[in-house]
Amino acid sequence: MAEQGPQDDRNGRPPERRFRAAVARKAERHRRAQRERDRGVWYSVGLFGLIGWSVAVPAIAGIALGLWIDAHWPSRVSWTLTLLFLGIVMGCINAWHWIKQESREQ
Repeated sequence: MAEQGPQDDRNGRPPERRFRAAVARKAERHRRAQRERDRGVWYSVGLFGLIGWSVAVPAIAGIALGLWIDAHWPSRVSWTLTLLFLGIVMGCINAWHWIKQESREQ
């Protein structure tokens, strides 16, 4: 086992490596803060709109398809309501995907 000098830390790293690691951590924190500052309010508004549309479009598409099916093939089942529910579920899954992806980037 190598002998540790009085300046080495518990892991045996010399002071210059500790300094480099500390500078790298601070630089990364600074870059992350800069990205957050650059995004601003309009980025948040755009993301909110994107998530809203990702839920609204499948729901509207489900309503449209359900109305068409109900008009052409009447049945006891309301396809409009069924496909509306399915569209909302798909939209929420899509919105969850967008939020998860954005949180990973931060």
